[in-house]
Amino acid sequence: MFLKPIFDKIVSFFGLLILWPVLLIVAVLVKIKMPGGPVLFVQQRVGREGKLFKVHKFRTMTVNHGGSSVSVAGEARITPLGAKLRHYKLDELPELWDVLIGNMSFVGPRPDVPGYADLLQGEDRDMLKLRPGITGPASLKYRDEEEMIAAYVAQKQKEGDTREVQEIALWYNDNVIFPDKVRLNCYYYRHYSFIKDIQMIFCTVLGKKMEYAGEMI
Repeated sequence: MFLKPIFDKIVSFFGLLILWPVLLIVAVLVKIKMPGGPVLFVQQRVGREGKLFKVHKFRTMTVNHGGSSVSVAGEARITPLGAKLRHYKLDELPELWDVLIGNMSFVGPRPDVPGYADLLQGEDRDMLKLRPGITGPASLKYRDEEEMIAAYVAQKQKEGDTREVQEIALWYNDNVIFPDKVRLNCYYYRHYSFIKDIQMIFCTVLGKKMEYAGEMI
């Protein structure tokens, strides 16, 4: 993996250099369309070796929403502009800074909020040896995660499930999505390929699928 940190530093530097007009435009839009709160969403996440760091993203939710860490497409706390930023992954552009300073990588597990890392046991903790990534195999497979969760919630409600939306969403995340993400991220750690990293980045940017770990992601 010796090429990985070198690649991350160089590409994130030039990415910020080239994309600063886009960052500026999005920042202005957030300030105008979502007044009363900060432009950036800054939150502690779990990084490499379980160490906490602050991740930077454009804010996509209302101020003081007080909701769950699991998001569902269409929920009221996500603003109309925020939904568009999430759809096109523009909310994650500030993470280029996190890559540049070494807290994140371009490819790796998405950084989780504190608590989920504590659930990892045995060999599953191998994924904590990786720097969190802007994209990765789990990110590609679950690029429409919020829509998937919303569809699951709708199906359960249709079947007569009377639990709150967030309760259903949290169960689906914790019992289906999260374990599958752990599986994919551990496979990534044990079968690392710089070429696959490049392929994942291109697939993320172009919205394409690729074959990985015996499935299409």
